[in-house]
Amino acid sequence: MKTMKMLALLLLITLLHSPACLSVTVSSSKPKVEVHEHTDAVLSCEFKTEKDQNPRIEWKKKGKGVTFVYFDHKFTGSYTGRAKIEGATLTIHSVTQKDSGEYRCEVTASEDHVNLGETTVTLNVLVPPHVPSCEVPSSVFVGLGLDLLCKDKLSVPPATYQWYKDNKALTATADTPYSIDTHKGTLNFKSVSKADTGMYRCESSNSVGAPKSCVAQQLKVIDYPLNMTILIAGAVGFLTLIIFCCVCVCVCRRRGCCKKGKKTKNAKSYNPPPPPPTRNLKKYKQTQSFMI
Repeated sequence: MKTMKMLALLLLITLLHSPACLSVTVSSSKPKVEVHEHTDAVLSCEFKTEKDQNPRIEWKKKGKGVTFVYFDHKFTGSYTGRAKIEGATLTIHSVTQKDSGEYRCEVTASEDHVNLGETTVTLNVLVPPHVPSCEVPSSVFVGLGLDLLCKDKLSVPPATYQWYKDNKALTATADTPYSIDTHKGTLNFKSVSKADTGMYRCESSNSVGAPKSCVAQQLKVIDYPLNMTILIAGAVGFLTLIIFCCVCVCVCRRRGCCKKGKKTKNAKSYNPPPPPPTRNLKKYKQTQSFMI
């Protein structure tokens, strides 16, 4: 019993006086970073090592592949001249939407028991609304369907859209002759009328900056010209006549009218041959007798 206690005491003393077996640890105080376009983004990376006082630090960006941002004590590619390292924390100056993505901080301490540690930081660059592209035709005929299109491809988060007619905001209800998709930017008319003539413009907005609007464009709703109306009516009438004739021919063939007429014509054109000549027995006289 005393022997067991002595062994336990010796083991405890050994553990207390032995150096701790630690590995390199890497972390980030802010794993998700959101900044406005053209400002600085700070991607934090903190580390602790067991022995190595001068570990190797690398930053990489994930995309379709993995590209180096900071390697061998220098920046690479588009980050050259617009980024800096303090400890292991990376600062990118004047960020753009292209800088958005997932970054990885790697610390290699070759003298440590476990010599590699890493952490991930996600950067999201917010972009205010840009002037949207608007598609408004100059004219359209009465009664036709129509879509007015509006799109801002650059804003982050994605923009929502508001349409205006003669500088008055349009709001779609069950009674209006149009519908609006605020996320896709479409203004849809099922059937336009003269009352829909006016100046149309679209405005894009998000939570980052002030709304932006395209230049207002004139839309005219016009009647069909008379000559076009006559041409369309004539074409419809001619097409109806052709369809009617085709239907009549089909009905006639199904009932066999056309075949009977053909047989009758062939019967009339047939001429039978004349009958053979007959002898007149009254005029016949016996001129010779026959003996057997």
